[in-house]
Amino acid sequence: MVQQQLYSNFMTHTVAEIAIHSLIKNKIEYLYCLPGVQNDPFFDTLYDHTDKITPIVARHEQGAAYMATGASLATGNVKVFCVVPGPGFLNTTAALSTAFGVNAQVLGIIGQIPVDAIGKGHGLLHEIPNQLEILSSLTKFANRITSGLNAREVLDQAFNSMQTGRPQPSGIEIPMDVWNNIVQGNEASETRSSHIPVDLDQIDQAKEILSRAKTPMIVVGSGAQKHSLLIRRLVDMLAAPILSYRNGQGVVPANHPLKINLPVGYDLWRDVDVVLGLGTRLQSQVYDWGQDGDLKIIHIDIDKTQLNRSAKTDVAIHSDLEHALPELIKALEGHEIKREDWIRKVKETSARRWKEIRQKLTPQIAYLEAIRENLPKEGIFVDELTQVGYVSRFAYQTYLPRTYISTGYQGTLGYGFPTALGVAHERRDVPVVTISGDGGALVGLSELATAVKYNIPLTTIVFNDNAYGNVQHFQRDEYDGRIIATDLTSPDFVKYAEAFGVRGMRTQSPTGLKKLLKEAINHDGPCIIEVEVGVFPSPWEFLVFPKARGKCKS
Repeated sequence: MVQQQLYSNFMTHTVAEIAIHSLIKNKIEYLYCLPGVQNDPFFDTLYDHTDKITPIVARHEQGAAYMATGASLATGNVKVFCVVPGPGFLNTTAALSTAFGVNAQVLGIIGQIPVDAIGKGHGLLHEIPNQLEILSSLTKFANRITSGLNAREVLDQAFNSMQTGRPQPSGIEIPMDVWNNIVQGNEASETRSSHIPVDLDQIDQAKEILSRAKTPMIVVGSGAQKHSLLIRRLVDMLAAPILSYRNGQGVVPANHPLKINLPVGYDLWRDVDVVLGLGTRLQSQVYDWGQDGDLKIIHIDIDKTQLNRSAKTDVAIHSDLEHALPELIKALEGHEIKREDWIRKVKETSARRWKEIRQKLTPQIAYLEAIRENLPKEGIFVDELTQVGYVSRFAYQTYLPRTYISTGYQGTLGYGFPTALGVAHERRDVPVVTISGDGGALVGLSELATAVKYNIPLTTIVFNDNAYGNVQHFQRDEYDGRIIATDLTSPDFVKYAEAFGVRGMRTQSPTGLKKLLKEAINHDGPCIIEVEVGVFPSPWEFLVFPKARGKCKS
């Protein structure tokens, strides 16, 4: 037995083998990919390990990277894609920027030309200058494996980076002549965990401020997704309304009496005396709506660089919410305040705003309600850059963490369908619905071929107005109707779906959508529902607001 262990410790492996063993050790079951010559040795090695890692082949590199992003957002786990260098890599960069913006744990394994030719400008196949620098700008960690000597170290660093601190993407570049380099010694090590100690003096400062607050508000972002139960306890203790916008949806269920949306939060902003930010940049609130000397800010975030960036804080706690929240809750015990007047105002403001939203945005609300009625609470909704999608940011009712998937501040047109494919592929246990406009849909709808190949049960709703509707809205309303470059010629999406062997349906109303959704969700496989629409009422008065107090931090 001892001899076997010694032999194992000094076995030789190639870089390709070590990479695959690292994926297996980190519980990677699927590799979203588009293979090519620079990565041939890797895929040849993967051939012998498909009992543990299944390659999911996309039709475009962006599809592979978006699928990995969606799979990570839906599960909270690391997901991996692999593509060739140069144009193949560049095709993934919109997805990588999205993953970076929404804190998705995505590892990109990127091929490269031979190591000695990098930066020489010979014009080799797929050669581009400064590929690693581009990758570095879109990831939390990026490095190149240059030989068998640094392979394990780079792989370990990539996985550790994603799973410690703020969860963001990593990238590894591997030249084509390095894959078969020999690596000696042990295989890649397990991911190391790190713990940022909680500053109890800062917790006590936060407790003192919150205990004296008369009109507190809690704001949550994507960093709060894993901590729903603790945050619900905090909401009840503080009797404070809790605001989420895009990536914080579902942390507290929509039917909680103190859950508020963006327009309600804005209306209350002038009266708020303390904001508690949890796993959020606070950009959509403090930076945009303003702060003054009467507004105190307590900010808890695992990313130290975000503290005092969008909001000048009174207490800035650099910590994981997993460790900070129990300490804050313990400190607040015995200091609970009912705040009945504040709760009454929150409820009155919410009722008034919701009435206004329903009156002014009746068509979008009707479509969102049709979707919500057909999706169980655990069903997942993936938004897009379309009129119904914009309204969903503040009007879609989300009840559980990781059931509302958004592009966040990146606003990546066309991300929705391929990202939702990754969501639906990884979460076959729940129904998944994504929406799109006809403009955004065609960015990635060719991945219907991927949906068919792997029978991914995704329901896609395409709202077709034959235009880049939102851009045209601004041209019409803000630029005197000078319509330019926004009219589109879109296909018959039902026939388009059927050409791939996908079930296609069509309707012109929320009632019709409600009926078709029941069929689509129960269908074993992908479905496309085309909804023919006209001009929607503008949602932007409920999304973009003027400064409410003070000046933002420059």
